Amino acid sequence: MNTPAPQLSPDQAEAWDRIADVLSDSGVSLADGYASAREDEDSRVLAVTGKAGSGKTLLLAELVKTLREAGLDIVSGDYERKKKDRRSLAVLAPTNKAASVLRTRGVPATTIHRILYTPVYDPEYERIAEWLAGDADRPETEALSDDMLDRAKRVFDETGSVPGALAAAGLRGSDFITGWKRRENALDIGFVDESSMLDDKQFEDLKEIFPTLVLFGDPAQLAPVNQSGRMVFDRFSGDDHLHLDRVHRQEADSPILDLAHALGDPQLDFQTFEQMIEAAAAKDDRVVVASRVDSDLMARSPVLVWRNATRIRLIRAFRQAHGADDTMMLPGEPLICDGLELPLKHRKRRIDLEARGLIKGAQVVYLGPGRKPGFSKLHVVGAPEPEISVSSIVKIEHPDEEEPFLPFAAHMGAAFLHGAAVTTHKAQGSQWDQVQVFAPDLYAASHAGRVEAGQQLWKRLAYVAITRAVSRLHWVKRYALAMPKTPLDTSDLKVETVPLTLEAQEEET
Repeated sequence: MNTPAPQLSPDQAEAWDRIADVLSDSGVSLADGYASAREDEDSRVLAVTGKAGSGKTLLLAELVKTLREAGLDIVSGDYERKKKDRRSLAVLAPTNKAASVLRTRGVPATTIHRILYTPVYDPEYERIAEWLAGDADRPETEALSDDMLDRAKRVFDETGSVPGALAAAGLRGSDFITGWKRRENALDIGFVDESSMLDDKQFEDLKEIFPTLVLFGDPAQLAPVNQSGRMVFDRFSGDDHLHLDRVHRQEADSPILDLAHALGDPQLDFQTFEQMIEAAAAKDDRVVVASRVDSDLMARSPVLVWRNATRIRLIRAFRQAHGADDTMMLPGEPLICDGLELPLKHRKRRIDLEARGLIKGAQVVYLGPGRKPGFSKLHVVGAPEPEISVSSIVKIEHPDEEEPFLPFAAHMGAAFLHGAAVTTHKAQGSQWDQVQVFAPDLYAASHAGRVEAGQQLWKRLAYVAITRAVSRLHWVKRYALAMPKTPLDTSDLKVETVPLTLEAQEEET
């Protein structure tokens, strides 16, 4: 069958043709819509870069659609039974939030961690997983009744997720997943979105797993803090580095993107840029100039700042406005995972947590205390199975104090910082419907005169912060916080799966 290329702009079409050539070398034809067995394991790596609105996501989505029509299997990380001579594709993002952004646009994305580690199933449920995936006959098992099997099959056919299907049948992850293992066998084709966030180690790991790898990234964003302003795709050149230019159809009338792209002018100063924002706000309600931070918005979309001191002060003001003191957490408070503090002997538990999305930088919402002291029930934003219960070390930082207060301090577990305000670095890869950008911090950055990769730092910070907004940008001009109009709540967090609890593992160890 011949699969016509989608309607693309000239730069997208050029990138499409180059990617098609590379895929053709590995036995996949986009034009003819077929995939033959891969004949070699030669490494092929490309980078597709472009600023916000340049069509990277559209190109990625169209490529995924065409590859699926050509017969490639999508590797989700939930369950993998490799079929002989079948080609596969994995669409990856560095964080759960970045992956969920792609999923809302119809792209079946998962996290890099979920691909690096794969689940190990109990043998009884391995048979069920094979049946769901179409690799075995319907099993006769005491583990699930016929009605439960039917329900699991309906959900799997809709979602392609084995854990989701088994959860719909009434099981918990701990019932059928016995652990997680580091992937040993190579996969096939990998597309990585938000690749500006990759560090060198992640890039090398991905190259080991995927013989064909395509990176999609924005060169105007902030590089990882340990990369000295350099992004992994900066090493590519010529035909291996494809650049997309602005602007495409639905993005053409966005005042938010107009402001973001204006930052590319080397003559632009902060005062002139703020005047541009005020002019945009006067003409379009998608841009708002605010005199103070909206504390109600902070509960689900953090204020984006540059300095840690600003972040800590805004979080303290937010908690005080909601009546929270240092001895308690309120259901609905946002948190950011600051890493896993577990000894080496608990490597399995670390892998469990990371595979469920609890990686450094993950956004979560506090739901309430767990059944044991030091445990918290949490909602992991963007995770397919978001509700977990885990031993927690929650750090509430105070201005001008080196040591944070710990309302929850398990002897080991996941560490968290408050998430009502975050630095722009940590916000990369995420998007929210509405975003508040704290302008006084950007003004301070402009006066600092710092430069990163040839561009003034305040412009990179402003670009990243502004492009986190999907529908509305709030430009906050004053160091002030508005009192909340509604109390903190968790009713907006839709949970469709049975929560995984790690309390049983804690008791066993």
